Amino acid sequence: MLGCMVTDTGGINDRSFNASSWAGMQAAAAADSSLTVKYLQSTTQSDYTPNINTFIGEKCNIIVTVGFLMGAATEAAAKAHPDQKFAIVDCSYASGCITGAKEPNIDQLVFNTVQDGFLGGYLAAGTTKTGKVATFGGIELPTVTIYMDGFWDGVQYYNSQHHKNVQVLGWNEKTQKGSFTGDFTNQTKGQTLTQTFISEGADVIFPVAGNVGLGAAKAVQDADSAAGSTKVTMEWVDVDGCTSAAQYCKYFITSVEKGIVAAVKTSVLSVTNGTFTGGTYVGTLQNGGAVLAPFHDFSSTIPASLQSELATVKAGIESGSIQTPTKAPVTS
Repeated sequence: MLGCMVTDTGGINDRSFNASSWAGMQAAAAADSSLTVKYLQSTTQSDYTPNINTFIGEKCNIIVTVGFLMGAATEAAAKAHPDQKFAIVDCSYASGCITGAKEPNIDQLVFNTVQDGFLGGYLAAGTTKTGKVATFGGIELPTVTIYMDGFWDGVQYYNSQHHKNVQVLGWNEKTQKGSFTGDFTNQTKGQTLTQTFISEGADVIFPVAGNVGLGAAKAVQDADSAAGSTKVTMEWVDVDGCTSAAQYCKYFITSVEKGIVAAVKTSVLSVTNGTFTGGTYVGTLQNGGAVLAPFHDFSSTIPASLQSELATVKAGIESGSIQTPTKAPVTS
């Protein structure tokens, strides 16, 4: 059996959704000795279709494509090759990423990250000392803005619970206006934008931008080095930053994660064990598909009362008593 993956332009070492997807492929191979996995890297968006076609020619049992931007190329290939099984990360018919008649040979793996984004916003509001926090995106896509919506709403909910007025720089859920660097690769842009937010008073930064976030981490590191103390912190995205960008772990109060590894592993193994059905998987707080990472170095400095509040908010989101509005909803 052969499992094949096509990366988005961020590449296999993006410390984000491409790296997580590949880890899911490798986990599937570890679980089933009959499975071999391989990948092709996309340098530009024009590589998507040729890379998919290469794998179709190699008779891969499943082709996993990564990211919202790969929707059209994946859908076209699935239509043209109805016997070829596909899975796509961060993309579904319901999200409008793929738009035609539903192809039964596409397993859509999406994550309701407005939920853990909300927890990330609540945590940021509870830890800021300046009363200002910031978020920004790489490319303005629903899979990016859903995190930012959750973060913004979490801050507003904290404000309503504590009669505070913590401000969010870089995004407004109501107007859908905010800051984007325009890609997932340019760390210099991430560093510059974060330096601007810090100069405007933000002391918790949440980049939703793949590798661009490493530039944000550098700006946070520089600010703390200059201050001689922990002046600014940040939250990582998609995966636990203390694992994927360990050199910056001491600046991460948490990471707002997607359960990509488990979702990809399950999808690939469904092909090897004959249970593949296509359709939509939605990762949530409840099923472990959207989670807040451990606090690592900050576990002793985040007040027990705030940690308790986060647990209460999480339970409220899971029960539906706390709403998590987003203009980029994820449904099945």
